Amino acid sequence: MKTWLITGASSGLGLIMARKLLARGDRVVGCGRRVAPFEALQQMAGDRLRIASFDLTDTEALRREVDAAFSAFGRIDTVVSNAGYGLFGAAEELSDAQIERQIATNLTASIQLVRAVLPHLRAQGGGRIMQVSSEGGQVAYPNFSLYHATKWGIEGFLEAVAQEVAPFAIDVVIAEPGPTATGFGGALDHASPLAAYDMTPAGEVRRAIASGAFEIKGDAERTVDAMIQVADSKQPRLRIALGSTAFENIHRALAARQDDLLAQKALTLSGDRT
Repeated sequence: MKTWLITGASSGLGLIMARKLLARGDRVVGCGRRVAPFEALQQMAGDRLRIASFDLTDTEALRREVDAAFSAFGRIDTVVSNAGYGLFGAAEELSDAQIERQIATNLTASIQLVRAVLPHLRAQGGGRIMQVSSEGGQVAYPNFSLYHATKWGIEGFLEAVAQEVAPFAIDVVIAEPGPTATGFGGALDHASPLAAYDMTPAGEVRRAIASGAFEIKGDAERTVDAMIQVADSKQPRLRIALGSTAFENIHRALAARQDDLLAQKALTLSGDRT
């Protein structure tokens, strides 16, 4: 029996993961602002499910609940940082409040979660952190600039942290699902559109999402199965792309970056001291 702490566990991939883990006999600390989605799971799991209801952007509450979870269960094997949402709109269209909330939820809260659990993971002799990022941590779409800023940011943060904590037997995994049927699109925070962007790539993406033409290939249940499989493995890789869309888009983006780097090799090396 393993013990997991999952943020954003009251909906989407987090709720599916909590259900699957409890069904196989594991223990789960489910973190979310809403308690109602946990009620059926509580009836099934009893004291194997601990519910922590708080706003993840409240750092003091986050630290308090993390401390209480480790105290209650003694050991937590895997921490899954899953909470987040999408902010949709061209950069110019976004309000200051929308930008601040996106960064606070997707980036700052994820950073503070990692900082809160690390002392406990070190004290218990190791553990695993799984960050649910997105293909959007490696590629970018018009109208998702701030979402991408948070995902690229958390991936850079965790790539550094992974090196810092490896000596303590703490592993880091960054999961990068492509577009997946989770209700993510329906929960987007939309900016007020500007007519100036109607006939631009931003406008094209807006129309594609509104019309349902934006293809979603990812299956939520299978995506979670893959994430659990990786979290259970002995030596997981740092990053795992999930779904064919993620694989194709990330592969294309990385190849293009490598081509750009190689094409500029002479200019790049000219910056060295002679």
